[in-house]
Amino acid sequence: MAAFVLPSEPMIPIADDRIPEEPGWIYQIKWDGVRIVSTISEDGHVDLYSRRLLNKNNVYPEIHRTLQEQASLLGPCMLDGEIVYWDGERPNFQMVLTRERSFGSEPSPSTSKGRVLYVLFDLLQDGEQDLRLLPYAQRHERMITKLKPVHSDRLLTADLYTDADSLWKWVDEHQWEGIVSKRLDSPYKEGKAHRDWLKKKRALLLDVGIVGVKRREGRAASLIMADQGRFIGSVSLGLDDAMRELLGEMLQLRRSDAPSWPMPFDTLPSELKGESIIWLPSPMPCRVTGLELTSAGLLRHPKLVSFGAGGRL
Repeated sequence: MAAFVLPSEPMIPIADDRIPEEPGWIYQIKWDGVRIVSTISEDGHVDLYSRRLLNKNNVYPEIHRTLQEQASLLGPCMLDGEIVYWDGERPNFQMVLTRERSFGSEPSPSTSKGRVLYVLFDLLQDGEQDLRLLPYAQRHERMITKLKPVHSDRLLTADLYTDADSLWKWVDEHQWEGIVSKRLDSPYKEGKAHRDWLKKKRALLLDVGIVGVKRREGRAASLIMADQGRFIGSVSLGLDDAMRELLGEMLQLRRSDAPSWPMPFDTLPSELKGESIIWLPSPMPCRVTGLELTSAGLLRHPKLVSFGAGGRL
């Protein structure tokens, strides 16, 4: 009977702005989602594990159910991949975070425009054979062979590409997260103690709504951002003195009783506690850049690009 020894941490790609183009490297699209290692036992029992080895069966019931339905075809194995929310154009990380916070309530097909997918890119165990010491090229080939008889629109396999420049150009043009470079001969190494998997991420460009202003000493200190009604942080970089003064005058920030509208969030985000905030009557369209959305759903290192429909600041 196959026994599973889970990795203490999945193999994590190392951030690097350089894409290696020496012989022996292969490239994949980086899917923007939540890392999940899954196990299928001989009796068809399925478990989904997060990067920190938390069980996620109830968070992604449709993926758990799909793997159970395919268990007889897949046989006992351990798979590694990314659960993503496909919105019809690209993965939507915010929607995955919404699922994490809602404890796995499956969206109704009549109201959900997208769907949850499991994108697989590695096979760690096949039956009783642990494959982690094999080269990645062999593990990927065995994974493709194992999944060939499976027909499910919720299970995808990550393709391999040989032209890094063309792949990066496509990712950049279509506003995907980035690409992962992998050494074809690399064994599976837990965590980040390696240089065998590298990731290059493009800067995010988001159209968000400004729903409030933090004020300090009668001036706008930073702007509070929301995306599809969810708080994603505050931005001040790119907000010059002239714009701060203009916002101060428009919103009467120097007045102790400056008019403020109701808060647009159900609860005040912890990042905003203790702040003096003026809420806007309706979201002000704004375009921002940032490095990434964190697991908490906040935009890292945001910077203002424009207000309105693409107009420059």
